Amino acid sequence: MRVEPLIPDVAPRNGSPDTTPDASTAFGHMLDDLGSVFEGASRAEDRFAAGAGDLQTAVYERARADVALSVASAAAQRAVQGLQTILNMQV
Repeated sequence: MRVEPLIPDVAPRNGSPDTTPDASTAFGHMLDDLGSVFEGASRAEDRFAAGAGDLQTAVYERARADVALSVASAAAQRAVQGLQTILNMQV
């Protein structure tokens, strides 16, 4: 059985290893990667429903997508908590 990482380490999309993308670009790429995980799960489920895929792959891809969603929602919740803390500071 082959195990794939949730979010693979890849070279930066702009090709330059020492440039850091701005926050909006990084957030957009993260959403694109999350969307591709869900698309993969949907394709695996569709293949299983059509009789071309196996149940193990469909379940694995769906579980992988569920974990990705849990991690993304936990990260978003942490970001919101941090922002609320900053906004509630007295100046």
